Amino acid sequence: MGINTTVSETGNKVTISVAGKFDFQLYDEFRASYADTAGSGVEYVVDLSNTEYLDSSALGMLLLLREHAGAESSNIEITQASPEVRKILDVANFGKLFRI
Repeated sequence: MGINTTVSETGNKVTISVAGKFDFQLYDEFRASYADTAGSGVEYVVDLSNTEYLDSSALGMLLLLREHAGAESSNIEITQASPEVRKILDVANFGKLFRI
C-alpha cells in the first residue's frame, strides 16, 4: 500500500495513485511524489480508486499539492473515489478547489 507516481514522457501530466489508507503516515511519500515535478502548468491526476479511507491530514496534503501546482491556476483532477471517500471530499467542499 502507498503511493505510486507516473509522469508522462513530456512531464506535463503526473498521475499519483494512493492505495490503502490516505493519512498522515503517507505525508512524506505523497510530498515526494510531486516534489520534483514542475508544478504550475502541469496536469495532476490523483487516482483514489484503491483508497480505502482518507482523513483531514490527507485533505491537507491535497491542498499542499494544489499550492505546488499553482493554487488558483492549478490543474488537478481527483478520480475514482469510492462513495465513502467522495462523501468526505464533498463535505470538505473540495469540488470547489479540484475537478472531482
